[in-house]
Amino acid sequence: MARLTYTAPMLPALRRVFVPWIASPNDYEKQVRSQNGEDGILVELFSRLQIHRGYFVEFGVQDGAQCNAAHLALDRQWAGVMIEGNPDYAPALLQRYQTSATRVVSAFVTAENIAGLFEAASVPADFDLLSIDIDGNDYWVWRALHAYRPKVVVIEYNAVHPPPERWVMRYDPAHVWDGSTYYGASLASLVALGESMGYALLCTDVRGVNAFFVRREFAAAVRFALPSVERAYHPVAFQGSTGGIGHPPGEGSFERI
Repeated sequence: MARLTYTAPMLPALRRVFVPWIASPNDYEKQVRSQNGEDGILVELFSRLQIHRGYFVEFGVQDGAQCNAAHLALDRQWAGVMIEGNPDYAPALLQRYQTSATRVVSAFVTAENIAGLFEAASVPADFDLLSIDIDGNDYWVWRALHAYRPKVVVIEYNAVHPPPERWVMRYDPAHVWDGSTYYGASLASLVALGESMGYALLCTDVRGVNAFFVRREFAAAVRFALPSVERAYHPVAFQGSTGGIGHPPGEGSFERI
């Protein structure tokens, strides 16, 4: 009898099929229109939550070709709002989503204006997915959205600062990312913020880009074991701004919160 050879990429599929009760969200990673495997994780999460045509808000989407809500909006008939601060991306973003149920907003996001942008776009207080990727003030903007209760939050973390390090870029409403490692917040800091707002950490993607959180009251429904921050963390494994693994070093003011 011929022997079967199991390779590392086969393991997630085997867990999903034969032992789904021990599968992690990372076993469902799949790239359709997302930057990494976020599409697969989100589809599985919302399938478990029995949400098939939900509502999202995502900001920091550039031209909308490759972002966390693109697959949901363009292929799965979700409705929602995309916000982009660079006006150069506006024409392509509007054209790409003109036949979808997506409202496009051109605005530079800050902690001071984000709640007003949500109100102007008629975002409901209770919705399904919030995705934050603005390469800087992500922590501060999420904190400013305390009046809104998305079921799932996806937010970029700075994997240069592994757990248990607390590190948050000092708030600067005019910040524009310079392509370096000076941006965002460490995973440990985001977990602390999430817990204060009623969210539990589910996972990070295997390339060390995004963290996934679920509202505490929905944690049981997604049927994934909640990991420690150390177990959930993935180090930098993405292609950076200069083409290598990760971004070049950067420096700036920060807080240990």
